[in-house]
Amino acid sequence: MRVLIVEDEVLLATSLKRGLEHDGHAVDIAHDGETGLWMGTEEDYDVIILDIMLPALNGYRVLEQLRARERWTPVLMLTAKVGEYDQTEALDTGADDFLSKPFSYSVLSARLRSLVRRGRPPRPAQLTVGDLVIDPSRRTCHVQGVEVQLTNREYHLLEYLVRNHDTVVTKIELLDHVWGGGFDADTKVVDVYIGYLRAKVDRPFHRARIQTIRGVGYQYLEPSDTS
Repeated sequence: MRVLIVEDEVLLATSLKRGLEHDGHAVDIAHDGETGLWMGTEEDYDVIILDIMLPALNGYRVLEQLRARERWTPVLMLTAKVGEYDQTEALDTGADDFLSKPFSYSVLSARLRSLVRRGRPPRPAQLTVGDLVIDPSRRTCHVQGVEVQLTNREYHLLEYLVRNHDTVVTKIELLDHVWGGGFDADTKVVDVYIGYLRAKVDRPFHRARIQTIRGVGYQYLEPSDTS
């Protein structure tokens, strides 16, 4: 197994490299995000261990760029942070698994073996509802063929609405899935971001796909449902 470790903590990276090489694996190390992105793009690895807090380019951005470049190498993300939001963000960005520091080497080794057994995930399919097209791998959104620039949060909110367009989703559900279960905030933040989305994907195109279902939540409607 060929492994890339992208970790700025030199002692941790060296310790992981020593353990993995002892187990018979070939290991390369990058100590910053830009170098890790270059190595992950240019070289062929079986699995990548990627820290979130990195100099030059953080782990989220490294992973986004890898997936945008159609590099589907399984990624195990490491974080020193504690909280569901970081785990949610890691998985939503395209990570295949995660571990919170500190962790045991035996657990990490088992996770890596599991990822390699699964193989490389296929390129995510585009999500299309009427004239809206979302590409999860590139984090892009097009309406009527025009690319719409969304923030990370706006994208996650729209994607969740689109994936569940056949049902009404509550504000609590959106808060839980988009902001993370550990995020402590009033549901009014959902209303605010719904407003941001409407200003970008509805009003400029003279449509009203994001509907408020009074007393329940929100729903992204297909064109036939809004006629």
